[in-house]
Amino acid sequence: MSRKLIAVATAGVLAAVLAACGGGSPGPAPQGGQDAGPVTITMWTRAATQAQSQRLVDAYNKSHKNQVKLTVIPTDNYQPRIAAAAGAKQLPDVFAADVIFVPNYTSQGLFLDITDRVAKLPFKDSLAPSHMKLGTYDGRMYTLPHTLDLSVWFWNKDLYAKAGLDPEKGPTTLKEFAEQATTVQEKLGKDGKIHGTFFGGNCGGCYVFTFWPSVWAAGGQVMNEDGTQSLVNQSPMTDVFQTYRTLYDNGVTGPTTKEEQGPTWTGFFPKGTIGVMPMPSTTLGLMPKDMKIGVAPIAGPDGGESTFVGGDSVGISATSQHPDAAWDFLSWTVSDEAQVEVMAKNKDVPARTDLANNKYSAADPRVVLINSLVAKGQTPYALKFGQTFNDPQGPWLRFAREAVFGDPSKLASLNGAIDSSLQQ
Repeated sequence: MSRKLIAVATAGVLAAVLAACGGGSPGPAPQGGQDAGPVTITMWTRAATQAQSQRLVDAYNKSHKNQVKLTVIPTDNYQPRIAAAAGAKQLPDVFAADVIFVPNYTSQGLFLDITDRVAKLPFKDSLAPSHMKLGTYDGRMYTLPHTLDLSVWFWNKDLYAKAGLDPEKGPTTLKEFAEQATTVQEKLGKDGKIHGTFFGGNCGGCYVFTFWPSVWAAGGQVMNEDGTQSLVNQSPMTDVFQTYRTLYDNGVTGPTTKEEQGPTWTGFFPKGTIGVMPMPSTTLGLMPKDMKIGVAPIAGPDGGESTFVGGDSVGISATSQHPDAAWDFLSWTVSDEAQVEVMAKNKDVPARTDLANNKYSAADPRVVLINSLVAKGQTPYALKFGQTFNDPQGPWLRFAREAVFGDPSKLASLNGAIDSSLQQ
């Protein structure tokens, strides 16, 4: 997840390649017809979701005559590879993509229209709503949810107990989050080894993943609906920034917070040195076995619940010669069998809201809570998302750093720069 968060979008490269090959709007479906016999389809995924993709492919191949050949591409090289393959009309039959960048691909016609196929799924209304929203273009559907990663608050129960806090009661508002982090710092942080909280202060994607859910939980938005105008210079976003600015000014955050660029931002909590902080949900299963961890939804200043629904979506390429075989695989990946016996069994978040509480998640209330947030979370939509919010040289990171560490008087002009980037 962290690699996703800090990845620099190459949407400009994609657009240039597609323009050269005439991409613009989704084209007609290939006329491949029904495959006569067992076929092998090709699939690409980025390294960030290799484990989940490989498990799904292996399970499918063991139980089906059709087969899937998976190719894993380094995450940082994934978008350029997709762009080059699109330009050469050599896309695989199926490819997954970071859900944030799916609108770029749907708008350029890289995916096959699967609207009619999705409509026949008995559980169509339970598919992760934020992923389905970003995979819809001009009222037509092009992708299914593939993997999900959510942002939540983790708190260290042992540190809470030592600090005199109730270890079974995590924060229910951003104000409580700040109060509890401050208590941990004041009670346990004198030797400089324990810190109240931590965040990626020099990482645009980290701010998006961990701060924006507090805005949504408060009923606000960070952009207009079509992703062309920034709303980050107004409440509740400014209230969220002020909370974290106060935590930093008061020495409640880790000492490297201001410099943290992303690669190591999730590495401090597992060491047992942080009281409470926002984390990717997928890291819960990677925590030390003897570590007592509480999990809470990210809240707004005065309450509410939300999450950033990240991960990947997957679709059939518009040039696939085996669309029926490709759909057989894709539809199976969101079936009860795949979602429970492959995804949930391995502690991954199901792509369907009706399977949030299943026989595997039921053993851990924290997992049930995480799964339930899929229906409450959001995934922001903007065609220029990468260059605006993920790029370390983009305007969002400059805005966020001034809001938390610098001069708030610069925010009006910096918000204008975000607008300009979104509208390019």
